[in-house]
Amino acid sequence: MKFPRRTFLHLAAGAGVLPAVTRMSWAQAYPSRPGRIIVGFAAGGATDIQARLMGQWLSDRIGQQFIIENRAGASGNIGTEAVAKAAPDGYTLLQIVTPHAINAALYSNLNFDFLRDIAPVICAARLAYVVVVHPSVPAKTIPEFIAYAKANPGKINYGSAGPGTPQNIACELFKMMTGVDLVHVPYRGGAPATTDLVGGHLHVIFSPLSESIEHIKAGKLRALAVTTTTRLDVLPDVPVVADFVPGYEASGFAGIGAPKNTPADIIDLLNKELNAGLADPKIKARIVELGGTVAGGSPAEFGTILIEATEKWAKVIKVAGIKVE
Repeated sequence: MKFPRRTFLHLAAGAGVLPAVTRMSWAQAYPSRPGRIIVGFAAGGATDIQARLMGQWLSDRIGQQFIIENRAGASGNIGTEAVAKAAPDGYTLLQIVTPHAINAALYSNLNFDFLRDIAPVICAARLAYVVVVHPSVPAKTIPEFIAYAKANPGKINYGSAGPGTPQNIACELFKMMTGVDLVHVPYRGGAPATTDLVGGHLHVIFSPLSESIEHIKAGKLRALAVTTTTRLDVLPDVPVVADFVPGYEASGFAGIGAPKNTPADIIDLLNKELNAGLADPKIKARIVELGGTVAGGSPAEFGTILIEATEKWAKVIKVAGIKVE
């Protein structure tokens, strides 16, 4: 059967509109049931708290509860795999943090490809690390610390939450760029490392601000510099490492992702609502308390951050020869 040209064009136009209408209906129906944000780390830490902030905001804004599900283990890989294999329907999200960009180079037998299998939704915050030393260390600035370390090669210990953690690679990058010889002492988490630094058993940690800020305020630790490119509002008198080591930068991030192939309309809706949350004064203040700087932006912008971080830390891991047990 042949259709008149006008009828054919009308049918073709209708066929082209149908998928768009279907997608629109899908987005308008979302969410029709509760969702979850999977956190690949234990409850109670900064990563978990940030996820709960975002989850509560989404629950309040879009009329369905987003619960937080902690699946700790393997530096976040267990939780990531669960999201990578979940249905791409917007009901399973991932709390993304710096280790996700590190793990691609650190683990050779992952059952997923982070950049391929997780779609970025939003970067909620950029996270700072601060170079903190025990007060017994005779250095009050980064240049003084570099000089002290070079005068005592192999005698200065730095702590971390374990091989391949942000504390580890941030310090290894510092070592590469300054030529200092520091000895790595890995711990099973940041808290015990910080405890030993306060106790004088370590010399330095490139510490997440949330783990060290109270000790800095109490005078138990001395802050030499922050690892971001700009100073922090909570430590306005503390300079940045790059002031003394040009080009150095080791900031982290926290954000939200979804399984690949999640409809763009759903990702855009989540991005819009989460951006609105990040503009809320109470959420902004809480993120600052946790050592972050509010970010926001588009999914594409977060994707760029993830790609750049993955490539950067892969180079550091290779040069430093960092391996996990």
